[in-house]
Amino acid sequence: MPSTDLITLQDPRSQFPGPPKSAEVQDAPATQQAMSEKPDCGEQSYKGSGRLKGRKALLTGADSGIGRAAAIAFAREGADVAINYLPAEQADAEEVAKYIQEAGGKAVLLPGDISHEGFCQRLVADAIEQLGGLDILVNNAGKMGKTQGILDTSTERFDSLMKTNVYALFWITKAAVPHMKPGASIINTTSIQGYDPTPTIFDYAMTKAAIANFTKGLSTPLMEEYGIRINAIAPGPIWTPLQEADGSEDKLKKLGASTPFKRPGQPVELASAYVLLASQESSYTTGEIYGITGGMTGVA
Repeated sequence: MPSTDLITLQDPRSQFPGPPKSAEVQDAPATQQAMSEKPDCGEQSYKGSGRLKGRKALLTGADSGIGRAAAIAFAREGADVAINYLPAEQADAEEVAKYIQEAGGKAVLLPGDISHEGFCQRLVADAIEQLGGLDILVNNAGKMGKTQGILDTSTERFDSLMKTNVYALFWITKAAVPHMKPGASIINTTSIQGYDPTPTIFDYAMTKAAIANFTKGLSTPLMEEYGIRINAIAPGPIWTPLQEADGSEDKLKKLGASTPFKRPGQPVELASAYVLLASQESSYTTGEIYGITGGMTGVA
């Protein structure tokens, strides 16, 4: 899809396309390259202004969707960026690396499965070694898919979601904190699902509620002991490959239709929030959940 001007005043209801007319279910992990209607991650539209000059950032799930938009924005704001993704998402990740390098930043590609504790520890160590430090950590990677209810939900699925969405958050944050200096920022991606769960993804919603609680629970000790801020962003219906991964074609074609905007959000519409929470401009902000939900209620 063509990128949209982010500067000129315009009607936000029509600024981006409505629910996708062409949406296909992909086997997880879905890739952005395989999408018929590709999300706008700011590849052409996001313009930086040096707000993160000299910073070192590690983002998980940054090959596509929201993580990709944040990685591109960070680079255009002056940061060096390491991104994590699954090996099957290599082609998407290489595109992101190109955008980071074109912005003048260092791009570090770190493929691997964060559902394993040992890899999470190596991921942080490798990012620090190759970036020369770590100032910003974005825990964004996640699994979703769908289920038909608790009796249809296998232990294998439940365990996979918990390890990817919650355990990895714990492992990566624990490994990163000792290396982060006062003023550093941790940003987690939760969801409106953590407050207003959809029955067919109740287990995914549980993980997002846990992420919000993790963020708030750590905000005081991380600030008092280390001078590190930790916040989270709670998206609503955003058009990303995650929506297509083991999803429902009928629901995909209605994505965002129930919002006041009558459309899904695009990843680039969240990028500036990640930049704000990563930057010194939000120096008095910690333990907050930043809702970007298209007007849907429920996010505190």
